Amino acid sequence: MAKNPDRLASYNAKRDFDQTEEPRGARGSGAGYSFVVQKHAASRLHYDFRLEWDGVLLSWAVTKGPSPAPSEKRLAVRTEDHPLDYGGFEGTIPKGQYGGGTVMLWDRGTWMPQGDVEKGLKDGKLKFTLQGHQMQGGWTLVRMRGQGKRENWLLIKERDDYARDKADGLTKGTARSIDSGRTMEEIAEGAPAQAVPDTSPKRSRKAPAFVKPQLAKLVSDAPEGDGWMHETKFDGYRCLVSLGKGGVRLFTRSGKDWTEKFAGLAGAFDALPCDAALLDGEVMAARVDGSSFSSLQKALKEGHPLVFFAFDLLSLDGEDFRDTPQEERRERLASLLSGVPKGGALRLSEHVVGHGPEVFKRACEAGAEGIISKRIDAPYRGRRSKNWLKAKCTRRQEFVIIGYSPSDKKGRPFASLLLGSHVGGELRYKGRVGTGFSADTMTELAAAMTARKTPPVKDVPSDVARDAKWVRADLVAEVDFTEFTADGIIRHGSFLGLRQDKDAASVTLEEPQDDPQEETDMGSDAKIGGVKISNADRKVFPDAGCTKGDVARHYERVGDRMIALMGQRPMSLFRCPSGIDGQCFFQKHDSGGMPDALSRVAIEESDGDEADYLYATRPESLIAAAQMGSLEYHIWGARVDRLDRPDRLVFDLDPDDGLAWKDVRAAAFEVRDALDALGLRSGAIVTGGKGVHVWLALRRTRGWDTLKLFSKTFAHVMSTQQPERYTATMSKAKRKGRVFIDYLRNERGATAIAPYSLRARAGAPVAVPVTWDELEKLDSANGFHMADMEARLKKPCPALAVQEDLQSLTDGVIEKLQAWSEG
Repeated sequence: MAKNPDRLASYNAKRDFDQTEEPRGARGSGAGYSFVVQKHAASRLHYDFRLEWDGVLLSWAVTKGPSPAPSEKRLAVRTEDHPLDYGGFEGTIPKGQYGGGTVMLWDRGTWMPQGDVEKGLKDGKLKFTLQGHQMQGGWTLVRMRGQGKRENWLLIKERDDYARDKADGLTKGTARSIDSGRTMEEIAEGAPAQAVPDTSPKRSRKAPAFVKPQLAKLVSDAPEGDGWMHETKFDGYRCLVSLGKGGVRLFTRSGKDWTEKFAGLAGAFDALPCDAALLDGEVMAARVDGSSFSSLQKALKEGHPLVFFAFDLLSLDGEDFRDTPQEERRERLASLLSGVPKGGALRLSEHVVGHGPEVFKRACEAGAEGIISKRIDAPYRGRRSKNWLKAKCTRRQEFVIIGYSPSDKKGRPFASLLLGSHVGGELRYKGRVGTGFSADTMTELAAAMTARKTPPVKDVPSDVARDAKWVRADLVAEVDFTEFTADGIIRHGSFLGLRQDKDAASVTLEEPQDDPQEETDMGSDAKIGGVKISNADRKVFPDAGCTKGDVARHYERVGDRMIALMGQRPMSLFRCPSGIDGQCFFQKHDSGGMPDALSRVAIEESDGDEADYLYATRPESLIAAAQMGSLEYHIWGARVDRLDRPDRLVFDLDPDDGLAWKDVRAAAFEVRDALDALGLRSGAIVTGGKGVHVWLALRRTRGWDTLKLFSKTFAHVMSTQQPERYTATMSKAKRKGRVFIDYLRNERGATAIAPYSLRARAGAPVAVPVTWDELEKLDSANGFHMADMEARLKKPCPALAVQEDLQSLTDGVIEKLQAWSEG
């Protein structure tokens, strides 16, 4: 569509405003980001889709209405630009007038462009995120080729959490106006407006109170090691968000309620699946033009879209997480935000574990202000400590405005601002800043400053004080500069904006503290097996008195033997960052923050997508995983070089809670004997829990389907022949008084506990391979502990002997099983 100097000339020319109640076209000011969809029963029913841009509403007529199905591409005919006031129009356009028919306000909200809008309109591809009542998530408008008189586009839903398979999932059924609550028929009849149902989330818990945020110490260089996670330092306003009964409240770092000031984030938190939460993060401008901070100032002033980058979760549904480790809080936050669409107003901040100096270098090269480094095991504390460190790429500080130097240029309210900072409890002069101001900014600053007769500081140089005008020391300026002089005065300063979220009385100079003395709320570090273990004295098994360092030392001790048995196999980690009494979880994928000592392999999953799985190649792999809070290691029955061919057959004998150990032990011998009757030799591993693994090593001659069918048949034959003793069904109800022969470990993607792995249970037991003679004498499956391993390692390993005894599921073995099942 050709650009017209009068964006609304076509709109006005097509309408007789003496006949229609539609608003007369007048271009708006500012650059808001509203969108509206109007259901329009003209000569043909359609939906008018409109995006606010450059003071008008860009408009498309979507013939069948928007579809939530990504495969459904809906024709959207570009029409004339409409005035902003049209976004509130609902009623009936008289017959005979352009577009005659009934108009309903079907949806509205805010939109966020993904890229340059003008370029997208010119190139014919406009991507954006919608936050409305009906339309949400990512969408794209694509212009069709071979245009005639009409400019035809396609409106397409992107694949995200708001996508649905039903083509008419948004438009099916009787719709009511989001403004008046009326149907199309009621609007046409002139029926009065109805109460519109409140669709905002009904949260039942009391919203958490504001707490003082954690603050970071300034250092010269980013810390090294896998005990740190690193995030880009945002250049916006720190914000704590409280959700709960009564709605959402947004607080600055000092506790000011800025819910109204951050109104552009209204509705951003509605989709979170919780009754109450307290989030920590940063408010930024959705579109950055120039510096991030100045863009945010402009966005707040002109009503541009905002985004909230969440980086911490302090409480959720009444549970306080401030004493839990940083990494665990991060995992919970990621889970809470997992259903939020990418590119929307609520986003999860990105982070990297380890590689601090490299991350810092990349951040500076990209023009960022710096990075924040956080100890992964640290709790959250409402003060500044060395658990959080910040390294800056440039010299930036907040300063108090104490006055200004007059300008001799006409229309310029001042030449430079005079700045101060609190030193030793006293406000001291720190220099001037005379660049970084637009004409509008200077006018606003002049209006914001309150004159006073005497200087608020005592140490202003006489040549500066001679012509200075003094102001009340209550405004805070953000200033970028190159360095301090020997006298502590800034050089080459540039004004970035006012910090309305900070109290002038709290502004002090911030100098790097590369060896701060404050307590970290952490334990001591240790070097174990060449791996730095942070918070090594944290109690992981409280009842046994075992620490995180003890766990790492266990895996250092048994590492060689474990790798010989489990190396090169995809594995799942069972992680308990704050110990077995805290939150524990399985992790099988690399989520982007695991140590380099762990290897990765891309595996196609059942849904067709690929994911990076973790595996170990050396003892350092196991110790590095322990540094990340891993206690248990569960392994596949195949190695990474041939994932389609299993080399391990495992029967996990899992007893009902009421069974005695002697019954489990007897079951292991019976399974051994049954396998032996088929011509298969097996070994035993006591799991550190209640059960026993009976297992054998295989040549890689058969696939997963054969292995699963064989093990399933074997388990069902055992349970059929002795139903009073065994079951092959996972159901707890059917397991009562029986041993469940778990054959499900023998399918692709399933795992079993690795030999010599710890178990996340009271007493810190260890899963240990045993000989059949040893098994006959054992009193339990959880009788081995870390302290037993040194003596254990001096003996030959029964599992290594089994692993070297390669066998095959030959046709003869399978025929014997078939005959046994039929007999």
